[in-house]
Amino acid sequence: MAVSIVMPALEMAQETGKIISWLKKEGDSIAKGEPIAEIETDKVVLELEATADGVLAGVKAAAGDVVQVGKTIAWIVAPGEQPPAEAEGATPAARTMTEQSKQAVAAATAPAVSAPKTEVKVSPKARRMAQELGVDLSQVVGTGPGGVISGEDIERAAGAQKAAPAPNPVAPATLSSIARLMAERTTQSWTTAPHFFLVREIDASGLIAAREKHGKAITHTDLLVALVARTLARHPKMNASWTGSAIQMNANVNISIAIAVKDGVVGAVIPNADRSTLAGISAKRQDLAERARAGRLHPPDVSGGTFTISNLGMFGVDAFSAIITPPQAAVLAVGRIADRVVAVNGLIGIRPILTMTLSSDHRVVDGAQAAAFLKDVAEALTSAQL
Repeated sequence: MAVSIVMPALEMAQETGKIISWLKKEGDSIAKGEPIAEIETDKVVLELEATADGVLAGVKAAAGDVVQVGKTIAWIVAPGEQPPAEAEGATPAARTMTEQSKQAVAAATAPAVSAPKTEVKVSPKARRMAQELGVDLSQVVGTGPGGVISGEDIERAAGAQKAAPAPNPVAPATLSSIARLMAERTTQSWTTAPHFFLVREIDASGLIAAREKHGKAITHTDLLVALVARTLARHPKMNASWTGSAIQMNANVNISIAIAVKDGVVGAVIPNADRSTLAGISAKRQDLAERARAGRLHPPDVSGGTFTISNLGMFGVDAFSAIITPPQAAVLAVGRIADRVVAVNGLIGIRPILTMTLSSDHRVVDGAQAAAFLKDVAEALTSAQL
């Protein structure tokens, strides 16, 4: 029985997604869970996995196409089975590939002296690799069928490019998909959401003691997620979303953790964090971090976040201000824990101090609401009762 492959939705406000490349071609056998395409949304670039075993058929969208959420882009069928009637016939992607093949054959068989200049033919994989490695496609000779530039051609060109002396001046580097998305999203958020910032310093002795109590497997980030999530449950406005014209109250507390990956940052989500155990939060965070850095996040891993925590303490950063991830209402930026000289009961003492900066969207919360939330977060982290 044919199974439809549709453009997934990762956020309530998402309307479209873009196909970066097909990792499998029509007619290939595929297994459930196997990556078949790379897609790009307004939040992340990720691999779309097969939901069943079978054969890829009826491809309806080509690399570079922008597709409505929920629309079928291909089918998974049994061997020998045809896709449903609506997908029969030459699809746009199939027609494009057929036309490219004809043009490539014509270019290869025409006399060299009279052949007109034709557009360079590039496989989706090679085009993606060229963008990531900064290879100029116009300078690459294709060795694939009909002169198509393959991934191997790009690897050879990248190797030769590294060996050659860098030109002067150096041309601007091409942004990767993740870097470009991050640039677009942060620009959109910064220019449309009225940010305001609140800063709070706390004595982190309780947080340190809690980590020692639970062992090295539990990190400060795990404790932050658990404590902040429980506090959010008492401050629903801070867990709300801006829809563009109204405030959407969210029933679940889903904490998005900012994770650094190559060329950018992704927000991986721990769902229902306020109801999860500390051990469960730790296991989920470790799994998300490993798969994020390997480029193996799934659509549910980056969707549905209601509040973000960004921790740069491990990099020695004292304090910073983070940009809100739409449509969320706030993000908590956490710096390092550092010993400082402070007043303790009227005397001079040394305490481990942690600095937090809360960025909030003034369309959703006001200063008093954000301050009350940050006060409760500070008290929760100071006592760290978990």
